[in-house]
Amino acid sequence: MRRFVATARGRVQRVGYREHVYDEAFERNISGYVKNLKNREVEIVAEGSEQDLRDFINAINIIQRPIAVKSFTVRWEEATGEYADFEIIRGEIQEEIFERMDYAGNVLHSMDTKFDLMLDKQDQSLQLQHTMLDKQDQSLQLQHTMLDKQDQSLQLQHTMLDKQDQMLQLGRETKEEIVGLRSDTKKHLEDEFAEMRRELVSIKDALARAGIQV
Repeated sequence: MRRFVATARGRVQRVGYREHVYDEAFERNISGYVKNLKNREVEIVAEGSEQDLRDFINAINIIQRPIAVKSFTVRWEEATGEYADFEIIRGEIQEEIFERMDYAGNVLHSMDTKFDLMLDKQDQSLQLQHTMLDKQDQSLQLQHTMLDKQDQSLQLQHTMLDKQDQMLQLGRETKEEIVGLRSDTKKHLEDEFAEMRRELVSIKDALARAGIQV
């Protein structure tokens, strides 16, 4: 078992430092006390195993808002076993009340700071959500534009197919007209040739009657 007597200097009074020291001692098999000194320093006397005491020193020699230990001196001694547990030695009631009020103010300030940080993070989160929603709107707008172009393309295809159908229908009608014209022309020519043959035969008969051989 070992013992140390330590003095902490800096922002260590009216900031909940003694409560922090008490909590760290409570987590370990350490006995002793912590108390405020008149010169705004804090004295810690602790007994326990050397490893527990060294871990204890590392846990209480801190700068952690609102606590700021600027100097921490340690004097090692042999343990006396005079302390049954670890305690906070309180001062005069008025001094303790003022310290608790100061500590409460620091806690409230720390809570306000954390609340402000939470609000900032919430604002950042909302801004990120707005950015994501804007990108989503842009993506949807792009999809709508692409769908509109696709509709226009399909409409153009339908128009081209309609024109192709019209051209095919016109081609069929033209073919039918050509076939009909050929048929009419053929019949007309056949009738003309038949009439010419009849006239030739008639002329040949007339010449034969007149004694003219052809």
